[in-house]
Amino acid sequence: MSLVTVLKVSLTFFENQIFREIGLQVESGDRIGLVGPNGSGKTTLLRLLMGEISPDSGEVRVAREARIGYLPQDIQEGLSGPLLQSVIDSIPGRVPLKNKLRKAAQSLKAATEKQEQTRLAEKIAEIHHKIDGLEQQFPRHEAEKIFSGLGFKETEFYRPISSLSGGWKMRAALASLLYQKPDLLLLDEPTNNLDIPSVRWLEQFLVDFRGAMILVSHDRDFLNRQIHRIVSFEPEGMIFYSGNYDFYLKAREERGKSLEATARKQEQKIKEAHKFIERFRAKASKARQAQSKIKLAKKIRLVETHRKEKTVHFSFPDVSRSGRDVLSINGVSKGFDEKTLYERLTRTVLKGERIAVIGPNGCGKTTLLRMVAGEIKPDEGTIGLGHGVRMGYFAQHHSEMLDPQKTVIQEVYQVVPHATIGFVRGACSAFLFSGNDVDKAIGILSGGERARVALAKLLVKPGNFMVMDEPTNHLDISSSETLIDALKDYNGTLLFVSHNQSFINRLATKIWDIREGGIVEYPGNLDEYYDHLTRMELEHDLVQDGLQDENQVQSSPNTRKNRQEQKRKRAEKRRLTHNTLKPILAELEQLEGMIAELELREKDLGKRLADPKVFKDTKKSVPLINEYNDVKKKLESSLLKWEHCQGQLETAGRDL
Repeated sequence: MSLVTVLKVSLTFFENQIFREIGLQVESGDRIGLVGPNGSGKTTLLRLLMGEISPDSGEVRVAREARIGYLPQDIQEGLSGPLLQSVIDSIPGRVPLKNKLRKAAQSLKAATEKQEQTRLAEKIAEIHHKIDGLEQQFPRHEAEKIFSGLGFKETEFYRPISSLSGGWKMRAALASLLYQKPDLLLLDEPTNNLDIPSVRWLEQFLVDFRGAMILVSHDRDFLNRQIHRIVSFEPEGMIFYSGNYDFYLKAREERGKSLEATARKQEQKIKEAHKFIERFRAKASKARQAQSKIKLAKKIRLVETHRKEKTVHFSFPDVSRSGRDVLSINGVSKGFDEKTLYERLTRTVLKGERIAVIGPNGCGKTTLLRMVAGEIKPDEGTIGLGHGVRMGYFAQHHSEMLDPQKTVIQEVYQVVPHATIGFVRGACSAFLFSGNDVDKAIGILSGGERARVALAKLLVKPGNFMVMDEPTNHLDISSSETLIDALKDYNGTLLFVSHNQSFINRLATKIWDIREGGIVEYPGNLDEYYDHLTRMELEHDLVQDGLQDENQVQSSPNTRKNRQEQKRKRAEKRRLTHNTLKPILAELEQLEGMIAELELREKDLGKRLADPKVFKDTKKSVPLINEYNDVKKKLESSLLKWEHCQGQLETAGRDL
């Protein structure tokens, strides 16, 4: 079923054309990722689909009764009142029913005639029946489960939303959206205000979500696990790719190579035609052929290759060597308003380590980094830097500390006053401030642009120990990837906080998980750490099951009989597990083989259609185009079936 259709939509903002006759179809179950540099139109497309803005031309068709839910990057005031009740009342139709119920109850109280009282009583019963239906479809415990997954404590369920910070209000809006179970979810950077535990929970929730989804995210790992189609916002327009983000990168590279090869061949043909024309134009015997070559040269339309798009490109210079012990934390305690964050914490950071600090919001991650940077002091204990350590520090609030009167280049230049103006301009350009952009006043920049200025200041004068708090928050996915690549080559020591799973997985050599006033330390990256936690939980469950079995055996008078019964039950469970999972696994295997074949066929057909000789020959190209479209539909259908089987497998595993 088609949920939304975009037909030849064009849109211009302040003489800047965002879209030109774009088209898009969103089907039930679609999982689409939007990628492209900041300002390319990703958020604008989401707002068009939501109906918040209208196109200059073309139309956006939404299926009748299709429900669309939208999470913007910047939350607007919407929910009010107690947290849990507000989310429950966000279900479409619930508040009008409650209002009707209240009015009917008031009318019943005022009614004097028996017939009117009977009519109103029946009306109240009917409204109650509808409310009961909504409560069965959207049970209260589901809302509570979502709140818990997003990091709310049970004691906070009844807090007024007005008392929440901006980040927690965004979580409340996300909770409301997930609870409503719309047919189409539009999510614009949904992880921006989440901590790692909440990101992991949201990831699993969305995997189980059966509606369609369009997602914008700068977290490569998060994006990869959620989508099977990509809409890429490129300088030449919107380009569509099958697969997740990793597949998209490979396919885009192959497409670029194919287009460049075709363009080179066409350029060669044009050159040969012009050579022939110049050589034989004056010869009467060759005049007809020359005219034919002129017509041919005019007809050849050069294939448009990938245009270069602006992204952050930089590398950190080599930094001076430090001693072995870069940072020493000795007996540190810290708390705010009767809440203890750390109690007698002792840790050492060694040269070359890349440590990711994780934990729920409010546990003290940023506080730890600020103590390390010397912005705040511990209540007890000491924090010291090692021999030869020069620290560079980036934090979100640094963007608020920039001088609004200065220009971008002035703000960066003050960090390295002895550097050449060319060097400073190059650093600004690396963070997408090129040309006249460097002369913009800080005061007129957006939050994301200010964050990039703060990052540029760190780039021009890095230390051999970098402390970073959410460095990717205002970068698009391409810029985030470039920052990751630069930090992988950085030869200093790194201590950082990030909600970006890809950022942590590709950089971290150690995890610091903040728990109950202390730190759980694990050597490895984020995925390895969570795999370790899963194994620990399984081992704990097995031990508990073993102790329970042993206790049951010891307390039973019929020990042998109980053991036989337990063996029988375990054998029966294994049989049920095998019988349940076998057909699902068989179908998965069949689908995976089919998907591999279809992907190969799609790639082969795409290459053949890229050949101008084939494309111009309608006898050859029309059947190929039809087959290509048919293969593409079959591939998308097979991917949907594969996802459904994966969901069945997970559900069966949990039930058994």
